[in-house]
Amino acid sequence: MEAAVKTKWTIDPTHTEVQFKVKHLVISTVTGFFKSFSGSVESESEGEDFDGATVNFSIDTNSVDTNQKDRDNHLKSADFFASEEYPTMDFSGELQRVDGNDYKLVGDLTIRGTSKKIELDVEFGGTTKDPYGNTKSGFEINGKINRKDFGLNWNAVTEAGGVLVSDEVKLIINAQVAKV
Repeated sequence: MEAAVKTKWTIDPTHTEVQFKVKHLVISTVTGFFKSFSGSVESESEGEDFDGATVNFSIDTNSVDTNQKDRDNHLKSADFFASEEYPTMDFSGELQRVDGNDYKLVGDLTIRGTSKKIELDVEFGGTTKDPYGNTKSGFEINGKINRKDFGLNWNAVTEAGGVLVSDEVKLIINAQVAKV
């Protein structure tokens, strides 16, 4: 019996965005990005079937950018990411087809040495060749996590009794992968 051929893909960092949103003072939203990351996808199919594909992704926590230097430095500190001690956030999981181009990305996210199973919604955008002959596939990934599940517990209480930073963090990732 012949072994299945695996197709390997790598994240195209120039066409991928990793974004997060968190409520501030419960009245507005702060948006941030991670500027440095890497990742790969390995599927059992040559074509557009990513069902069962394994996904590995790593984010440089020191690359956080909220367009405000003092806030970025606070996020890199021990109050949040502890970037010096934990330089990366890592994900390892699997794409599972739900219906048509809709998938779930299920796996373990590790932040500050704490791993938790998460599930994210994925919309597969398709596969095409770029002008240089490279095969590319695109995905829109969305979901939510509770930052306290990963030990990101810092907060402050306002004068009115509210909190400064919401526990819920929205993740928005637009990923393009290139066939290796």
